[in-house]
Amino acid sequence: MAYPVSDHFDGRVFFNPEGVVRRSPDEAIDRPSGRFPLLRWVTRREERATWPAHVPNTPYPPPGGAVAPGTLELTFIGHSSFMLRLDGVTLLSDPVFSQRCSPVSFAGPRRVRAPGQAMAALPRPDGILLSHNHYDHCDIPALRALRRRFGATPIFAPLGNKAWLEAKGLGPVTELDWWQSATLRDTLITLTPARHFAARTLRDRNMTLWGGFFLDHRGAKLYVAGDTGYTRYFSQIREQLGAPDLALLPIGAYEPRWFMGNVHMNPADAVTAFHDLQARQAVGMHFGTFQLTDEAIDAPLIDLAAARAAAGLADERFTTLDFGETRRFSLKPE
Repeated sequence: MAYPVSDHFDGRVFFNPEGVVRRSPDEAIDRPSGRFPLLRWVTRREERATWPAHVPNTPYPPPGGAVAPGTLELTFIGHSSFMLRLDGVTLLSDPVFSQRCSPVSFAGPRRVRAPGQAMAALPRPDGILLSHNHYDHCDIPALRALRRRFGATPIFAPLGNKAWLEAKGLGPVTELDWWQSATLRDTLITLTPARHFAARTLRDRNMTLWGGFFLDHRGAKLYVAGDTGYTRYFSQIREQLGAPDLALLPIGAYEPRWFMGNVHMNPADAVTAFHDLQARQAVGMHFGTFQLTDEAIDAPLIDLAAARAAAGLADERFTTLDFGETRRFSLKPE
């Protein structure tokens, strides 16, 4: 790859610059020793919760109509997939509509909830935010279906993703490094650091970058964290880009902590990240759709309520949307 060597790229692969594995600002995760932690987790999963095979969605009207200035209309499709509608621009984040987040259609994690809004019900997006190439965030069949329905839609993605996405007939793709920006209409889109990793196969681990997105839309500030463990970068994002009016923060896929804590936040981590960012409001994501880890399907919501209470945080400051729900958020200071 012809990218310059940096604090997160060694000339061959990308990496997380933070050397200490943390799940909170002052707590290290006790990671058991051993050469093959994934094998240890898969073969010793005595405490894996059982999820229901299917959870029906409550029907909600599809998003549409004009959006007032200074307003975000946010629609939760499921997992980390959202439609963000602002005055003058509509974005999709990590759109996943397939039945499985897997390289094959007959195996791998399967949905327990259908997408909260069907693709056919969505208005045309002006751009797609793609945080990284994991199957639960980068759904190639869905991206192709979006292209068939809406035509070519600009994709904003981290380094290393442009060539292979465009080779699949997708895009155009704007490739960004951490802290680099691009403009879509009146929106400045900045790729932000995250503590995670990337891979599509057994042979391409960290050959592409990962990240979140910070949006500045006519002075309104939105943060879409993507997939991340707790990281010191939350404070740096606020220092460099400002405190977001609204932050989308992951709250699921976090057990067992010894294995997942390095790359996935739990709700307590997410509340700490909320304070680091000094966000006015937050919405949880990355939960309740695919069973990727060991916690129960309702654990993220229960643990988020406990984390809010422990932090003295009002429920409306850090909330969640129902699957398919559209909610309006003011982006103007109170």
